[in-house]
Amino acid sequence: MKLLTFRYEGVARIGAYVDGLAVDLHTAFTALLESKGKRRARQIAEAYIPNDMNGFLEGGKESMAYAKEAVDYALKVKTDKERRLVFPAEEVKLEAPVPKPGKMICVGHNYKEHILEMKRELPPYPVVFAKFANTVIGPQDDIPFFPISEQLDYEGEFAFVIGKKARNVSQEEALDYVAGYTIVNDVTYRDIQRRTLQWLQGKSVDGTAPMGPWLVTGDELTDPSGLEMVVTVNGEERQHTNTANLVFTVPYLVEFLSNLMTLEPGDVILTGTPGGVGFARDPQVFLKDGDVVRIEIDKIGALENKVKKTTEVMV
Repeated sequence: MKLLTFRYEGVARIGAYVDGLAVDLHTAFTALLESKGKRRARQIAEAYIPNDMNGFLEGGKESMAYAKEAVDYALKVKTDKERRLVFPAEEVKLEAPVPKPGKMICVGHNYKEHILEMKRELPPYPVVFAKFANTVIGPQDDIPFFPISEQLDYEGEFAFVIGKKARNVSQEEALDYVAGYTIVNDVTYRDIQRRTLQWLQGKSVDGTAPMGPWLVTGDELTDPSGLEMVVTVNGEERQHTNTANLVFTVPYLVEFLSNLMTLEPGDVILTGTPGGVGFARDPQVFLKDGDVVRIEIDKIGALENKVKKTTEVMV
């Protein structure tokens, strides 16, 4: 499945994307239960397919199975008791598939070409830092360019989302703990990032983590290796790699991170960016007002956002 968070008439819902349609999973599952004569259908639906992605992912394989049943039912009936179960995608606003991750763990220096262009050595262990939920925006949102720096940069990243509580997980079992995969742009204010040894300042500004357009579940994308990724700015190719080039793979990262901390459903892990960032170019090229950044990854889709300069002052 391609899992969504979308907004219709101001209300956020979780859904599934199917051939240009957004299926309202919670409403569809409620309708399905009612069609079977189930008592307390709304309460059951709220337990297994609540209207927030983190809560849904906590339901694990059972909730995923119910979601598939709900999709099949919704596509068959479309509308039930004057409730719309299915929406044309152009009628809704897509949000980040995981709008409020509990943790956003980022891996730096995880593609050999990017490590070399930043003039660093291959790390013996993953370089880990964080972004926070305030940075998350959706696939149809503009990237806000605040007047705190002129060095706004892009970083196309393949990301995965944890699907069940993980602690001390082995690489062999790791993919069982991954709910699915998405795309994130780790937008970075370079001079702010580099003014201290810790990168957090330049990585944690509001709106610096466009995410989406959806979450492709692990049963649909079974192998996270071998996926081509292309990043363009205004149609010009800036980054091009394959997830086979990751220094630390998805299974390795699940094992490594789950031995440091407990991973929870809805945690998002960014696996790193390849070579070609604006900071490392000669001459350097940074994002400007009106630029369009597009990240395409095989078997997932494309995330495209426009940069919009704002006069709002961050306090």
